[in-house]
Amino acid sequence: MSRFLNMMRGLAVLVTAAVLLQAVAGTAGVPGLDVAAAEAQERRTLLDLLFRGRTRPEPQAREVPRTSRKRVVRKKSAPARRAPAPAPKVEKSEDAQVILVAGDFTASGLAQGLQEAFADVPTIRIESRANGSSGFVRDDYYDWPGSIGPILEETKPALLVVMIGSNDRQSMRVNGKTEKVRTEAWDREYVARVDRFVGTVRDSGVPLIWVGGPPYRFKAMSADILAFNEFYRTSVEAAGGTFVDIWDGFTDQDGAFVLSGSDINGQTVRLRNSDGINFTNEGKRKLAFYVERQIRQMLGAGPSPLQSGLAPESFSTMRLPPLRSEVNLERLDPINLSDPELDGGVALLGDVTVPKAEPPANPLQTKSVRNRLVEDGVPPPPKPGRANDFAWSAGDGESP
Repeated sequence: MSRFLNMMRGLAVLVTAAVLLQAVAGTAGVPGLDVAAAEAQERRTLLDLLFRGRTRPEPQAREVPRTSRKRVVRKKSAPARRAPAPAPKVEKSEDAQVILVAGDFTASGLAQGLQEAFADVPTIRIESRANGSSGFVRDDYYDWPGSIGPILEETKPALLVVMIGSNDRQSMRVNGKTEKVRTEAWDREYVARVDRFVGTVRDSGVPLIWVGGPPYRFKAMSADILAFNEFYRTSVEAAGGTFVDIWDGFTDQDGAFVLSGSDINGQTVRLRNSDGINFTNEGKRKLAFYVERQIRQMLGAGPSPLQSGLAPESFSTMRLPPLRSEVNLERLDPINLSDPELDGGVALLGDVTVPKAEPPANPLQTKSVRNRLVEDGVPPPPKPGRANDFAWSAGDGESP
């Protein structure tokens, strides 16, 4: 019986395959028939035959749930810091006093620093006539002793500030002969040119402030600048001018050159460029600070208005005082305690040595008094020394 059933099932499969082949052959030549539809019909016929007319429900597309998106919360960025508004530019008054700055490239930096220092002072105006490559040696390039007179007549300054000399470390023509820097003939001619420049300024009646040269990275250059500063100081002070020494402001505690140091606010900043010669903006401002102080003192205004609370209007428009006349000052050198005039003594003049007084003798310690007390049966007083030492001294000649 089971064999008969298996044969029937095989026959049913063959019949089904024949029907399918006939259906496919019949539709192969029909134009426009969708191949996908034919395949779907084939699947349905097989399902109908196998499941006896039961149709499988068409699969429905599943609804894919929407992926939940995380809400991105953007943090509010901190508001950008606004740069401080620039200070309003102060208009200079028509009768503002002119401070003329003359010299080489260092004077140009000094003028920039002074312009910043007096930017809020309407009664002071800074004017620069600096020539970067100039000096006193190359008078064929620029003749400062011969040019300063006409410049003063043109600008009519209330004060002249000079800073020069950094280009003068070179040979100079003296009486048709080339002299090397710092020879005796070179020094003599250089001092003569400085004196001629200072004399012209003195004759014009314009007050003079001379700023000494700064240290440089190169030791040989710094050594020459120190010698030049002494030339300037001697000539300027002899003419009644003011010499401003800025050397220590650009060195360390040992006097050596530094690239960085304290600015005018006490903060450590870069003062010189990497070449060891030129100044940074902070260095120029510090350079001007020394001269600014002198100018304010000459104007009778004291410290800066920002430091003293004075308004810019407190600077009067009065002319600066004229040059003071030469005065022979008698300089006294410090007196050494081992000076020969003091006979080699080490005590100050007027010092009196009081002899040390001897304490009065204790009458109980004398020999006669002590013997009398012993005869009266009074024990002698203890002598200095150990507390249990009751022996008499050997010099008494008596036993205890």
